[in-house]
Amino acid sequence: MGTGKITAVAINGRPWPDFDFRAMGQRLEDPVMRMAAHHLLSVPLYHLGEFHASLHHAEAGLALYDPEQHRGLAFLFGQDPKSRCLGCASWVLWTLGYPDRAREYSAEAVAYVRELSHPFSLAFALFVDATAQLLCRDWQQTQELALECLGLSTEHGWAQFWAWSTWTHGVTLAEQGETQEGISQMRQGLSACESIGSAFGRSIFLSFLVEGYRQAGQIEEALAVLAEAAAFADQTGECWFESELQRLRGELLLAQGEDAAEAERCFDTAVQVARSQEARSLELRATLSLCRLWEKQGKREQARQALEPIYGWFAEGFDTADLQEAKALLQTLS
Repeated sequence: MGTGKITAVAINGRPWPDFDFRAMGQRLEDPVMRMAAHHLLSVPLYHLGEFHASLHHAEAGLALYDPEQHRGLAFLFGQDPKSRCLGCASWVLWTLGYPDRAREYSAEAVAYVRELSHPFSLAFALFVDATAQLLCRDWQQTQELALECLGLSTEHGWAQFWAWSTWTHGVTLAEQGETQEGISQMRQGLSACESIGSAFGRSIFLSFLVEGYRQAGQIEEALAVLAEAAAFADQTGECWFESELQRLRGELLLAQGEDAAEAERCFDTAVQVARSQEARSLELRATLSLCRLWEKQGKREQARQALEPIYGWFAEGFDTADLQEAKALLQTLS
């Protein structure tokens, strides 16, 4: 687990100062300030790939939240702390391999802030829930949530949420066959983020743009965006999607008709990175790419032996696309 000391990490395009948030939280008697300290830790730890530490702090913040005492904090501070902690925990849970729990947390965030009637908190919760559904590859549900968030942010003039929801909607369009329009909307969302100085989650934003270009057969454009994402991750330390960037590089090499051995090395690196982070959902994706390549090369038994353990690790989320694809491939390999 992380130390709690965040040193010169760039979040939202700006370096975080040297500050020990955990020590601050322990010194404070006020549960509201302790709750804030836990949330302030959970977000950068997630970006740094410290997923278990991030989840610990998100859930510690949730444990301090008392609806009777704290439901008015959204109106005092501008955003509801419970939905913030639920949101971070949701993304971490998906990454660690708990997609059902992830969707439960994100849906709970939306339901709770609807009761509060606090539009700004609702916009954030809608984006959180849309992202959880996106990670699970439920494009229709993602689209519905993104459009609601887009409408709310347009109504109130919230540039950050407009940018995020425009990008999210673009992903759903690209994944449902409207590839060029999807790419255009993803680009609009990214440009809007740049215009307001926000780099939050840029590596994941760029990774889905890479996938959009790959689906459109625009491999050179995809490689250029992938290089941009890798450079951003190196510069900021945002390594939460490092495994996926490696996997996408392997897929692009295969699409180019390059040496399959280099693509295989990318997939293997993606698997190893995900394992080192205990990021089971990303490990499954990377293993699927590797095993599809091996199947084409006639290495069916090798593929089966690689895929069975990671598929067998999961105890939930069997309706999600990744696990369904893994099950189908295992049946083919048996």
